[in-house]
Amino acid sequence: MGESGLSAGKPTIDDVAALSGVARATVSRVLNGGPNVREEVRQRVLKAVDKLQYKVNMQARFLAGGKTQVLGLIYASDLDSEPNSFYHSGLELGALRACALVGFQLLMHTVNQHSLSKTSKILELVDARRCDGLILTPPFSDDCDLLQELEARNCPVVCISPGLAAQKMASGVGIDDEVAGYEMARYMLQLGHKDFGFIKGLEGHLSAEERFSGFLRALAEAGIAESDVIVARGNFTFRSGVETTAAMLSHAKRPSALICANDDMAVGALFSAHKIGLQIPQDLSIVGFDDTPVSEIIWPPLTTVNQPLKAIGYRAVEMIVERIKAGKTASGPLPLRFDVVPHKVVMRESASPPQG
Repeated sequence: MGESGLSAGKPTIDDVAALSGVARATVSRVLNGGPNVREEVRQRVLKAVDKLQYKVNMQARFLAGGKTQVLGLIYASDLDSEPNSFYHSGLELGALRACALVGFQLLMHTVNQHSLSKTSKILELVDARRCDGLILTPPFSDDCDLLQELEARNCPVVCISPGLAAQKMASGVGIDDEVAGYEMARYMLQLGHKDFGFIKGLEGHLSAEERFSGFLRALAEAGIAESDVIVARGNFTFRSGVETTAAMLSHAKRPSALICANDDMAVGALFSAHKIGLQIPQDLSIVGFDDTPVSEIIWPPLTTVNQPLKAIGYRAVEMIVERIKAGKTASGPLPLRFDVVPHKVVMRESASPPQG
């Protein structure tokens, strides 16, 4: 300790206590949101934390009994558009089931991905000690700046469907989206289609971009160039599927097959096609991704890629709890890894060989 009473190395809870002029136990109560602390004292402690740039080691908190037993599940919500019908619900169901088995609670937290304060809103959950770790969904699972901030706070993180860059910074779980896109395109090629349209997902959603990359790989093997494909950008909503499909169907060279990056957009595509009197799949084959419940109840039932969302949510909880508890071992933090869960093409009535 130096003359100021502060340690020379990385700031500790004792440094915060010395600078704020309170007992170590009082600092702990403030950091854990405990009761019986005067507001003036609380503010003094928080100012000391800010001045020292003191970071709580979340894994150490868990082991010391200062844990919240809460995991945060973060997903994007653009308030100007309707939500994805099942994607987040499927992840939540799987995560909740796993949390019940391991004794954790799940905090679902929505953040507008277009907000300038999106990063700070997520970091507030960690800084306010409201959870022991975070599960991030796209596009936050691909936000390397956010991952760096969370790493600096020693916050355990697991990413849902992260891209390659994020996989180097945090562990993750998901399907092999590139292979899934490839397999769907191969299926449509085997049906005899040569004229394709593709509705991409939300910009920055790298796993959805991988679906498009796999699609292009299959077409390249069949001798079809990317320039021959009609491509549009959607945002995973039913409305964007309606609007982008309407534009595609007015194209001089109308596709015989339309691949959508998720089921909600594919259902919107079906709506647009029905509206102008097209017969599905005789006049236009339409396929999606995710195999959400809506894919079975619309007409015709949707050919899609099954992404086991509940299994992914379940595995994400298992992985993050493993990471939280890893501090119990002398070997320290677990190495990063990406767990691949199996997918499959589900063939239903919305796709058939092209007519004529």
